[in-house]
Amino acid sequence: MPTVAYLANQFPAAVEPYVMDEIRELRRRGVRIISGSVRRPIASKEAGGKTAEICLEPVRLPTLLRAFLLIGKRWKSISPLIARVLLKGSEPPKVRLKALLHTLLGACYVTRLQDCEVDHIHIHHGYFGSWIGMTAARLLGVAFSMTLHGSDLLLHRTYLDEKLRHCRFCITISEYNRQYILDRFPKIDPGKIIVSRLGVDVGGPTLEVRTSVFTKRRFSILAAARLHPVKNHSFLIHACVHLRKLGLDFECKIAGDGPERNRMAYLIRAYQLGDTVTLLGEIPAQNMNSLYCQANLFVLTSRSEGIPLVLMEAMANQVIVLAPSITGIPELISHGETGYLYQPGNLNDFTNRVAEIHRMTEENSSAEKLRHVRLAARTKIFQDFNREKNLQRFTDLFLQSISDQPWSSPHEDSVLQQIQLSL
Repeated sequence: MPTVAYLANQFPAAVEPYVMDEIRELRRRGVRIISGSVRRPIASKEAGGKTAEICLEPVRLPTLLRAFLLIGKRWKSISPLIARVLLKGSEPPKVRLKALLHTLLGACYVTRLQDCEVDHIHIHHGYFGSWIGMTAARLLGVAFSMTLHGSDLLLHRTYLDEKLRHCRFCITISEYNRQYILDRFPKIDPGKIIVSRLGVDVGGPTLEVRTSVFTKRRFSILAAARLHPVKNHSFLIHACVHLRKLGLDFECKIAGDGPERNRMAYLIRAYQLGDTVTLLGEIPAQNMNSLYCQANLFVLTSRSEGIPLVLMEAMANQVIVLAPSITGIPELISHGETGYLYQPGNLNDFTNRVAEIHRMTEENSSAEKLRHVRLAARTKIFQDFNREKNLQRFTDLFLQSISDQPWSSPHEDSVLQQIQLSL
């Protein structure tokens, strides 16, 4: 079986459990996986003591010296990448400089892989880690692949043309993403863009509808996402102001932490929403189910997404969901059937949908409709976004995609050994 270097921007990460899942399943199939992280991971109980076998930061001086020597010896293999950065494209100078630094980090990565006899490199996300992995693959003389999710494709696609051109295959999580790639990069072979959906634990195909949501005195809205500008939580805060003006008796709980926390707290104080909106902070995954059980409605307000796991989790727990009709989300939510969609960025449409769902939870005549939506949502997750099934499909696709390439020893010319001896 092959040896695969698996690189993420930060590993392990509590918000990206799928990376650990894929590594675990590939290892179970007999693949030797060398886990890697560009940045030093944040300590997390959910990581279960797992750490990356290789962490590039901080970079030490001996590693830098070996990297410079390696670049000199294998200059021809990466000179096209350097030419792309310096001579082509319209990227600003700061972006070009970062790409050069990431090229150096790619060489540093190779020096850390020197004794591993790597056959393939796979990178999660199309951010800077993908340039690092692509550089390392060229220096080692092996193929690489990457997984694209959401913002790494839709918002931050710097040098993505180069990454897509050189990768052996690209996995992405939605049909929307695949078509987006093919529309904007028409020279890319469509056969190398593979859709592999994520999923969540769902158990059996059916479950009795929870009744606790119908007995709560106060309508409960739940949101869960990193407090980051792209998640657009300020939109939710302003929506709560409108909902209060409409006279709705509700509470809104926001689970998650991040750089926007102070701003969110300020808005809550400014609009005097302290008795209505609560910032829960980071909630461990094992504690989210209790929040889902208490919620009448789960909302998402992001500007850009792939297909969020939290939406899948809420639907698996039979919570009514409301999300913007963007990117791959309509592949998960059929409006009025498995959940509800609103026009992205449209505050009136969002608040009207919330008010409608609130009314339906109070009307006995709407109980059967809500029951249908809840059960249809859970069935959708069980059929199409089932973690166990989709993980098996991913592994099959991955092994098939890398098995087409001939294995070669990346160290036949003993370049790295010579560098090691010279230092």
